[in-house]
Amino acid sequence: MQKIQTTFKNCICCCFMMAITFTAFTQEITTKEIAGAEKMYGLQFSEAKRDSMMNQLKVDQQLYQYLHSFNLANSVPLPQWFDPIVPNMKFSGSQQTITWSIPQNITMPADTNQLAFYSIAQLSSLLRHHKITAVQLSHFFINRLKKYGDRLHCVISFTEKIAMRQAKLADEAFAKGVIKSPLQGIPYGLKDLFTVKGTKTTYGSPPFKDQAIEEDAFVYQQLEKAGAVLIAKLSMGELAMDDIWFGGQTKNPWNLQEGSNGSSAGSASATAAGLVPFAIGTETYGSIVAPSAVCGATGLRPTFGSVARTGGMTLAWTSDRIGPICRSAEDAAMVFAYMHGSDEYDRASRTMPFNYTGNTDVSKLKVAYAKNYIDSLPENSAEKNVIKILKAAGVQMTAIDFPSNLHTNELLTTIWAAESAAAFDGLTRSGKDSEMVQQWQSRYPNQFRSARFIPAVEYLNVCRLRYLVMQEAFPILSAYDIIIVPSMADEPMALTCLTGNPCITLPAGLPVTNGAPPSITFIGGKLYSEATITAFAKLFQQLTHFEQKHPVMFMK
Repeated sequence: MQKIQTTFKNCICCCFMMAITFTAFTQEITTKEIAGAEKMYGLQFSEAKRDSMMNQLKVDQQLYQYLHSFNLANSVPLPQWFDPIVPNMKFSGSQQTITWSIPQNITMPADTNQLAFYSIAQLSSLLRHHKITAVQLSHFFINRLKKYGDRLHCVISFTEKIAMRQAKLADEAFAKGVIKSPLQGIPYGLKDLFTVKGTKTTYGSPPFKDQAIEEDAFVYQQLEKAGAVLIAKLSMGELAMDDIWFGGQTKNPWNLQEGSNGSSAGSASATAAGLVPFAIGTETYGSIVAPSAVCGATGLRPTFGSVARTGGMTLAWTSDRIGPICRSAEDAAMVFAYMHGSDEYDRASRTMPFNYTGNTDVSKLKVAYAKNYIDSLPENSAEKNVIKILKAAGVQMTAIDFPSNLHTNELLTTIWAAESAAAFDGLTRSGKDSEMVQQWQSRYPNQFRSARFIPAVEYLNVCRLRYLVMQEAFPILSAYDIIIVPSMADEPMALTCLTGNPCITLPAGLPVTNGAPPSITFIGGKLYSEATITAFAKLFQQLTHFEQKHPVMFMK
């Protein structure tokens, strides 16, 4: 979703002249073809009705040709803004000052490699007390990316010039005693669907491998204001699907025989392996949750619209969102505090308070768990163990049936298919989709083509049904502050993608043999409850310390 740089008036004039000539190239439509199309949509018209449709369909054909002549860029927005708020929702409008707990007595480790898994607060302490410089810290993490990046296939490009400029500015600020945020001088990585001036933005796909968009994405600007240091653009599943891109499959740092899953693949893999202190991912349907779960990271998927998407690749206008992937809930809270917000270009974005304290009074929290997804699991399952740990800590818990009969998966995937096909119409129409890495039936080239046959009427009615689902889910979800679900359960993930609710996914046990730790997801029952769910996740991590386990092969 980039800012539109072209002059629309000139574009309209040009295309109008082209449209005049389109009639000659219009293919003849027959009533037999109309009858064939009816079967796809459960319709049956009489021959007379089909014949009466002919003139309008020919006019429509010319309009489609006119539309195609624009070859609309991915950055052109959809001017129907999706809003996750339904009637009777109420929110606080006041942002309070956040006081971060930065420890004072952090020392440089005897083995410098241990820095790889220091928290953001620990690294911030070292920087503030001049025990390491931002330049030195950036070099340290860049070197780790260069050492291990190829093993994990998690780096698309390095941004060393940008990093050194930003790191030097951070050091100058530290020398003057100026502290912008806990992120000042902290290196990080961006999923390579965000534009940054002077870099390529590849979307992980060969047709866009050399794409350079001279714009700084909103989230990059937010982090730059906070003093963070961009050191690399990380791998992503091709056009934001799974973990395969033109450089191969991004690997799971706990088991190199497995992929890292989800399209924020490089962000989760690099963070879990200690190659960056944190990274930025995106999600349309599972692309923060899944790689965080699989790689043993802590991923925050915020409320829809909490972070403006300007400068980011559009996949689905009504579902895409941006969030941090970190190693702890406290780190995720720190990053989100400085990246969230709205701008004038992403009209679906909204600046809402993030009043994080890091403290959780369990006596005041309403917590539920999805019994229909958890009760049938083995007694020694990670999910049941999470519930036992929290109950032992005094958390009162209600067993609920999480809505599972609303066909949320089908609704979400239909919306996603239609919107992504529109976002990449030019790719399909040009035939360059044949250059993409993923060519099997369930992947984008075929999905984009198939989605051409979703009628506008059906797409709009799916969107209307989505609104009914949102209204039905609201009283169920909002009755609780936290709802605990298995991380990879489709219906809870799909429903909260439709409603826009936030969630945080984090390690829920010790690493399994030849694999990552199991995971758990805490859903925020209310929109814009990121402060509540990150604080609750922090409490769980203080009780368990599962997030402090790291993949052995990357600890040197």
